[in-house]
Amino acid sequence: MREYWTSFASLLGVLAFCQTLVQVIFPPELRFAFIKLFNRILNTFSSYFYFDITEIDGVNTNELYNAVQLYLSSSVSISGTRLSLTRALNSSAITFGLTNNDSIFDTFNGVTVHWEHVVTQRQAQTFSWRPLPEEKRGFTLRIKKKDKSLILDSYLDYIMERANDIRRRNQDRLLYTNSRGGSLDSRGHPWESVPFKHPSTFDTLAMDPVKKQEIMEDLKDFGNGQAFYQKTGRAWKRGYLLYGPPGTGKSSMIAAMANYLGYDIYDLELTEVHTNSELRKLLMKTTSKSLIVIEDIDCSINLSNRKKSNNNGNSMGRSYYDPEMRSGSGCSGGAGGEEGGNSITLSGLLNFTDGLWSCCGSERIFVFTTNHIEKLDPALLRSGRMDMHIFMSYCSFPALKILLKNYLGNKESDLDDKILKELEDVIDKAEMTPADVSEVLIKYRRNKDRAVRELLGALKERAEKNLKNGGLRDKNLNAVEEEEEEEEEQEKRALESPKEGCDCEKENCKKEAEEEEKIK
Repeated sequence: MREYWTSFASLLGVLAFCQTLVQVIFPPELRFAFIKLFNRILNTFSSYFYFDITEIDGVNTNELYNAVQLYLSSSVSISGTRLSLTRALNSSAITFGLTNNDSIFDTFNGVTVHWEHVVTQRQAQTFSWRPLPEEKRGFTLRIKKKDKSLILDSYLDYIMERANDIRRRNQDRLLYTNSRGGSLDSRGHPWESVPFKHPSTFDTLAMDPVKKQEIMEDLKDFGNGQAFYQKTGRAWKRGYLLYGPPGTGKSSMIAAMANYLGYDIYDLELTEVHTNSELRKLLMKTTSKSLIVIEDIDCSINLSNRKKSNNNGNSMGRSYYDPEMRSGSGCSGGAGGEEGGNSITLSGLLNFTDGLWSCCGSERIFVFTTNHIEKLDPALLRSGRMDMHIFMSYCSFPALKILLKNYLGNKESDLDDKILKELEDVIDKAEMTPADVSEVLIKYRRNKDRAVRELLGALKERAEKNLKNGGLRDKNLNAVEEEEEEEEEQEKRALESPKEGCDCEKENCKKEAEEEEKIK
């Protein structure tokens, strides 16, 4: 036994001597060149390529590393029994990923690739203004040589797109509003944000299912339409106008759209914007994949119908390009006028939604809401600005069934056929908004049968009231229509015969001069 250990010690001594001899005879540069040549020979006969993606590139973070990490976290085929769990800032989801030196196989367009998460200890650092992490992290991608062009041309771009989708889906959506008076926050941004937690979805939205499905398909086509918009040469944006009586669910529709697409919401308060230039700067600071919302646009600034405005005596003959015709205080009674210094023009808002500045981002939706669509200028309503007009009507029978399911948990089969028939007959005559119907159901939700009875009674009461006021309402509508027709005829005569008006004015002036001479 002693002889065995003696022989082993002698062997170690010989190896140490040989190693020392090699280091003396062959300098480090020669040894490095030999190792490099050896690896090159091995790579020549190897059928694989290897790509290293490090966490830190120099002193900057490698975005591709973060994208790969997110992309691989969405895979369910991770091998091994130890996984890493993470939750990012402003994220509502927990994701898992590869642990140290774990590996995974992935398939793309029929090609199988191998990913390995390599983690090693970093060597002792010298002085640095930005200390690096103690561990050196990276991913190693192994692919077959014949698949190199496919992987480099398409696979990495696909990973970046999927990572962006995962990041947006996991991250909480934000609700932005422009700062008061155009001020900037501590980071120099004109928008302030809070987490957006509105629970409204298209499943809970009280609306006709056919119309609802049409809107959802339109939104889906828009979200998947990048190639279409590029092919047709159009800016990747779309406009929706939501109009109807108060309480018909316009705000809930906006929340449902944001939750369906996973977009942030920018709630633009026009009364806090002073100039067209400031409006453009706000647009530039919005992100892609977002909804830009202006609620009650008819009450924000004066965007009234120029055709109706010109019918007034004070406005006759004035040009649209007159600043006073294009700006105003709206419904706020001067809040956006001289006191607030608001000088936004209709032309500025039109350029905001459909001009060159509207395409400074991509995949954005403009949503305007109003209770009085007739007050808006037709130039704001045309296609290209407001592409889809959605009328938010009073509560219909299909919408009523959705509300009964939401608040009481009642399905159509749970209700008596007689009560359903009465509800169907009276709902259109009652002209109640979904908000009014919801309030009745919330009040009596502890007793489902009573809630349905109270709702039926409220609908009948409202229908009788509408029937009594119907005659008076018709008379008032007829009077208004006759007045509008008379104003349109006066405007038409004034436009068709401007010269006659000038001749009349000259004759009147001539008569006045003759009368003055007679008096003298």
